[in-house]
Amino acid sequence: MISAQQAHNYLQQAEVICPADEVQSAVRRLAQEIKAQLGETQPLVLAVMGGAVIFAGQLLPQLDFPLDFDYVHVSRYGNHQQGGELHWKVQPQHEKLKGRVVLVLDDILDEGETLAAVKQRVLALGATAFYCAVFADKLHGRPKPLYADFVGVELPDRFVFGYGMDIHGAWRNLPAIHALKEN
Repeated sequence: MISAQQAHNYLQQAEVICPADEVQSAVRRLAQEIKAQLGETQPLVLAVMGGAVIFAGQLLPQLDFPLDFDYVHVSRYGNHQQGGELHWKVQPQHEKLKGRVVLVLDDILDEGETLAAVKQRVLALGATAFYCAVFADKLHGRPKPLYADFVGVELPDRFVFGYGMDIHGAWRNLPAIHALKEN
């Protein structure tokens, strides 16, 4: 974790690339898209902690159909700016997945390795269908092993934080998406 002063320095060196009103508009649109496709299935919704906590917390009340909720905790980033080895802290539970339609929520689809691993694990444990919704899809021009079924916003290939995404453990709580200024 960085100090409060370091966190403030990062924020001062950043620019807003997706304002809070656009964030909320994207969440409302996603809720409608998800409802149209999954509203009759009573899915199991899994949030990927910790990044998806804000997205899930704001999306779930707008999904006005029956669903079950749980979470997984897996990360490739930790407090780093680049992905590394996959670490499972909380894995999906077989008894909750077997025979279920599963919707996984995550903050961002960057390289796609984490969500691809979650999909593989969920299907291996008996889910009948896998869908994923990401608040943000980072457009870096490289192929990804998985593409999201539902996407809130598309972001440029820059280091971003806010709305669940952190910078060295800080600023997940920002209502807008920020990006470090390019040199």
